[in-house]
Amino acid sequence: MKAAAGSLAERVEALGRAAGAAAGRSDPAVVEAARTVVQRSGERLGFSGEYTVVALAGATGSGKSSLFNAITGTQLAEATVRRPTTSRALAAVWGTTLPHELLEWLDVHKRQLIPAGPDDRLTRLVLIDLPDHDSTEASHRLTVDRLVQLVDALIWVVDPQKYADAALHDNYLKPLAPYADLMMVVLNQADRLAPEQLASCVQDLRALLDREGLRSTPVTVASAVQGTGVPELRETLARTVSGKAAAVRRLETDVDVAAEGLAADLGNASVAGIGRGLSDDLTAALGDAAGVPAVVDGVYKAWRKRGAAATGWPFVSWLGKLRPDPLKRLRLDLGKDSRSPTALNHTSLPRTGPVQAALVERALRGITDAAAAGLPKGWADAVRQAAYVNRAHLPDRLDAAIAGTDLGARRGTWWWWLFRVLQWVLMLAVVGGGLWLLYGLFHPLLQLPPLPDVIWYQVPAPWWLFAGGIAGGLVLALLGRGFVAIGAGWRSRAAQKALRASIATVTADQVVAPVQAELDRYSDAVTAVALARRGAKRSG
Repeated sequence: MKAAAGSLAERVEALGRAAGAAAGRSDPAVVEAARTVVQRSGERLGFSGEYTVVALAGATGSGKSSLFNAITGTQLAEATVRRPTTSRALAAVWGTTLPHELLEWLDVHKRQLIPAGPDDRLTRLVLIDLPDHDSTEASHRLTVDRLVQLVDALIWVVDPQKYADAALHDNYLKPLAPYADLMMVVLNQADRLAPEQLASCVQDLRALLDREGLRSTPVTVASAVQGTGVPELRETLARTVSGKAAAVRRLETDVDVAAEGLAADLGNASVAGIGRGLSDDLTAALGDAAGVPAVVDGVYKAWRKRGAAATGWPFVSWLGKLRPDPLKRLRLDLGKDSRSPTALNHTSLPRTGPVQAALVERALRGITDAAAAGLPKGWADAVRQAAYVNRAHLPDRLDAAIAGTDLGARRGTWWWWLFRVLQWVLMLAVVGGGLWLLYGLFHPLLQLPPLPDVIWYQVPAPWWLFAGGIAGGLVLALLGRGFVAIGAGWRSRAAQKALRASIATVTADQVVAPVQAELDRYSDAVTAVALARRGAKRSG
């Protein structure tokens, strides 16, 4: 019993996990049924497993209460011809004490202790006489419906006139087919039939139950008036009590039924996750929508502008500083010139256009369609909602990702300083040569002493300095421009890679992760249902 209960507890826990994962995604009725089983199982397992609860159920006039009295050897149940005969559930308990907590859970307030010693085979049996299931009183029918879901085993009492009653078969016996081995059908009032009629009636009842999936439900005959079949019923009850497994078997079947319902609703779709290609497509679309091409172009132009200013001819390179810096215009790579972008001070990239928005939408649909393929509708809808759950925040997250990306626009510029030093040296040569030439022209007028003549290859040194400085500066500027252009290409490609990595982080966090969480949730639900459906060893 304890081993079986332990295995059952594990299955109940798995069913609870499955119901929790399926909440809001699977059929609410199926999920609620599973949760009810989990709650009911936990409560029932909390009571002593030594007690076995069996209910007598039947229609008005079936002789159910008379049979209850015959089994208990008392006159506890009212057996009359008025409708309804049984108005409230009545419990008879064999033993030395009443299990009040169990009876309170069953909500059975009419209770009677039948003294029984430890050797009595019915000790710890709780036998309940239910109200008539066809009662005109709605409260009586509700009591029957509630207790049918709670008791460990059921004995259905029928009479020769109404054993095929549609209300009994359609409302109770057919739906309870999974519990066939926990039920018995007693054809009462056998004394009213001739032997041939009784045999025909039993045969017809047996065939009817077999067609309804109740092949393992035994059929027996009884007569509460004559006592026929009562000893056999008491023996059956004694075997049920001695086995001490009816409660576990009932709860196991509850779990089976609830798990089967969840399994049918969940299906068994193959969850492959989100492919790298789809994620890359979305990253590319989000990058275009967020303005990555504009940033990459800005890095290229900013590198060329800054490189030209650093390596160009100093006499004209300063003019380039009058043009706005592309990255600073986008509020990127601000350095010490302004505040770094923050949550309230993002970039100045242009807003997403309709073309980019359409590309993002298409990429999102591609991810959701692939991820939701084969899933039940509720789960597919949950996947789609997960993909769009952060849609409103994406622009800000993307903008922040771009603003926080190190574009590397200030790296790899060490050689600019070498060019700048050389340019300044050449500029000083130009200035020095020019001043030398001017001095040679105006020193007589100023009555200043002449400078010594320095000739090199028949050309005066001032001209070497002046013309050579200009020519060298221009050549160095052209060489630097070529190197800057090559470096700008490298730097823009590096920036594009860094930006793509930043956008990919947003994609993974804001879209892929929520979708994957739904897929993982579905897989967890399927796994938990499989554990709940696994056949537990039954004692007895």
